[in-house]
Amino acid sequence: MTTADLLLVALGAVAVGAGVLVVSTRHIVRAGLWLVVNLLAVAGCYLVLAAELVAWVQVLLYVGAVVVLLLFAVMLTRAPIGASDDLDRPRWPGALIGGGAGLGLAALFVSGYRWSRVDLPSPGTATALGEQIFTAWVLPFEVVGVLLLAALIGAIVVSRPDIGSR
Repeated sequence: MTTADLLLVALGAVAVGAGVLVVSTRHIVRAGLWLVVNLLAVAGCYLVLAAELVAWVQVLLYVGAVVVLLLFAVMLTRAPIGASDDLDRPRWPGALIGGGAGLGLAALFVSGYRWSRVDLPSPGTATALGEQIFTAWVLPFEVVGVLLLAALIGAIVVSRPDIGSR
């Protein structure tokens, strides 16, 4: 095993562990913070695989925007931040179903791909990728930006009772 393999396994273990903590914690803010750890570990996996642009997009979009939007939505809507009694349910059925689905998918991938190698075309450049993003894909990025802005404004309006009462 090379150093890259060991780093990939370690970061994968951190990502899986943080993912388990995201869905098993009873505090929603802590779940959001474990989601940050999970997404940063996935970005580290991208860095090990020499996909620096994808890693930085992961950090900027998911860690920097989506998680912050989630935490702002929780804080703006005055949702209960601590442990909730209504979430006190047995966890073993969900863990059993999730574990079974994960093992089934892992078996499917292993049987489907085995240890086959895929010859990829020559790697693209950042210039070519930037040209594609800012020419052919600029409209979807703008639409997503407007949609996220509308969601944030909607969360503010819903959380402020004095605005909706007029």
